[in-house]
Amino acid sequence: MADKKYVYAIGRRKTATAQVRLFAGAGASVINGKPMNEYVHRSDLFAVLLAPLKTLGVQDKYHFQVTVEGSGEHSQAEAIRLGIARALVLENATARKSLKDEGFLKRDSRTVERKKPGLHKARKASQWSKR
Repeated sequence: MADKKYVYAIGRRKTATAQVRLFAGAGASVINGKPMNEYVHRSDLFAVLLAPLKTLGVQDKYHFQVTVEGSGEHSQAEAIRLGIARALVLENATARKSLKDEGFLKRDSRTVERKKPGLHKARKASQWSKR
């Protein structure tokens, strides 16, 4: 696969980072060296992963190779989705409008708020006592 031409993009969500290589043509999609069916166990995450390809109707025309790390499985799936969408835009600029309308090109910047000193969690304080 190293000699084939691909489009490279990065997707992020929370602390997950996905490096996506999008190849033209049918083939097996691979995530962290495993086939996609072995790496992803939840059926709802398949819809998240493949949403940009289904929006454009090109599920059978592309396959991808992904290296993803950090966070949980849902955040990893959303990071992969962003990476695939960005790679599709680099491959075909006319796809940008339909992907942007679906919200696939927007990076979700929400992360966990840090814990502050003197509090139990980020915002949870000790119970206030009147006397």
